[in-house]
Amino acid sequence: MTFEIGVVLAVIATAVVLFVSERLSIDTTAILIMSLFMALGILTPAEGLAGFSNPATITVACMFVLSSAIFKSGALSSVGLLLTRVARKNSLLCLLAVMLIAGLLSAFINDTAVVALLMPVVIQVARSTRISPAKLLMPLSFGALLGGICTLIGTSTNILVSGIAEAQGEPPFGMFELTAAGVVFLVVGAAYMLLVGRFLLPSRKIPEDLTEDFNMGDYLTEIIILPDSPSVGVPLRSSSLVQNLDIDVLQITRDKHRLKATPYTMLRANDVLKVRCDVEKLKKIKEEKGIELKSERKSVGKELNGGSSKLYEALITPNSYIVGKSLKELDFRAHNHGATVVAIRHRHEILHEKLTHTKLSSGDVLLIAADKEQAAHLKSNEDILLVSETERSHYDFSKILPVLAIGIGVIITAATGLAHIVLSALIGVLLLVLFKCIRLDEVYKAIEWKVIFMLAGVLSMGTALEKTGAASLLSGFLVNSIGEYGPHVLLSAFFFITFMTTNFMSNNATAALLAPIAIVTAQEMGVSVRPFLMAVTFAASLSFMTPMGYQTNTMIYGPGNYRFTDYLRVGTPLNILLWIVASIIIPYFFPF
Repeated sequence: MTFEIGVVLAVIATAVVLFVSERLSIDTTAILIMSLFMALGILTPAEGLAGFSNPATITVACMFVLSSAIFKSGALSSVGLLLTRVARKNSLLCLLAVMLIAGLLSAFINDTAVVALLMPVVIQVARSTRISPAKLLMPLSFGALLGGICTLIGTSTNILVSGIAEAQGEPPFGMFELTAAGVVFLVVGAAYMLLVGRFLLPSRKIPEDLTEDFNMGDYLTEIIILPDSPSVGVPLRSSSLVQNLDIDVLQITRDKHRLKATPYTMLRANDVLKVRCDVEKLKKIKEEKGIELKSERKSVGKELNGGSSKLYEALITPNSYIVGKSLKELDFRAHNHGATVVAIRHRHEILHEKLTHTKLSSGDVLLIAADKEQAAHLKSNEDILLVSETERSHYDFSKILPVLAIGIGVIITAATGLAHIVLSALIGVLLLVLFKCIRLDEVYKAIEWKVIFMLAGVLSMGTALEKTGAASLLSGFLVNSIGEYGPHVLLSAFFFITFMTTNFMSNNATAALLAPIAIVTAQEMGVSVRPFLMAVTFAASLSFMTPMGYQTNTMIYGPGNYRFTDYLRVGTPLNILLWIVASIIIPYFFPF
């Protein structure tokens, strides 16, 4: 082992620890590793930054835009109606429909967009048919994962591995090259969920309403601002009520008129404030100078739902800008027209206290009190997803035909070889803008920049492994230790290593790390590279054992009220089953 190889392996080991621990965001870790390779002289600046101009990175960015245009056009609005009709007839048929519809859509549209589209519908269907949402949301995520491996554009991982293969002199993946094997995985996965998985899924109690669901033990009370209060003439955000007591003011009544409680509302004498608080804060309010209690304590949920405000569940989406920030840092109420967060579900823990200072994570669910106008604004916020609402607004149905025509054109052009997928996708995005199917500012918003920077960063790992010979060293170890049992066993080992790693680390990072090693391993054994690349590609997206294994698993964690053990119980048998299936069908569809 040379010094350079030792450095590369040490840097990659650091990357793995950071990816798994999530001490830094995935994109930050990827850029950090890329910078380290350049700073240590392992890669030149041109080599280190090549990931930004890599066709895979650009293609993924374009597919984000295409998926967003299709989603916003309303082309998929009938899917929810279809799912609702099926659910009312048969619960088993509903589970199958959820998986197959999610799988079909995910083959051509970004899977996080598919889950974002279907999750509110699935939750509403579950509640209206008295089925626990936990019985349907995990099949939704798993169906999206399985569908994503059916085409080249189904997931960014497929495009990434294809780009790595092309960079190493191998032919890129065809648009439907993965389809036959991908469909087998989807069918096996759906059969497992119908015959076995549904019995392993948790059956959480179906709450009567969101108040019960979030264990709202807090209460509302009304207080009067007396003339001698130090808060008179002070903006709400600067008042002692907010600064000292850290209470949520939900509404202000002034001269019998209800006002929105924005952070900038100037408080006046005799204002009546409706506030959310617990018993301890209630005691402190009584001791506050210039404050008088007006009302008896009332249930938060009953009071809100009986007034102009309603309760909404909002999911913090993957790669959201607000991940890692607090409500106070975001100035959430000011930026959302006074909508108030009254509880947060973090994993299976429900938080009621110190909400403004809590760091938010991907997959957290916010319980928000909002009126109709505020709810409409929340729906337009792309950093959160209202999962308790199925109605979608601002659809422009006149754009459906051109958006679908452009999307189909991109697929056909790439599939027939008329143009490389990156060129086809770029032209597709350009046509969407020219035909005004999507605005230019929406193009930039549609691209998940964290993913783009992460892809550009992790591609440097593969380059460093290849350039220094570290890939040859690792592949030599695998060949010497397992290769004697034949390529079938070695391929099976690659699949196992990949799906185990991707359950705890980013799937794209896993693919970028293992794809170069898979290529060198196949070359050293003197067999076709294709089956080994396919093993890495399929396994990197088949992560069912943990909520952090894939973005859609994280998205359903809070709304489904799941626990970590639920993923292990349902996902582990499925991963093992698909590992066995993969060991058989990959060599069949992609011979050595």
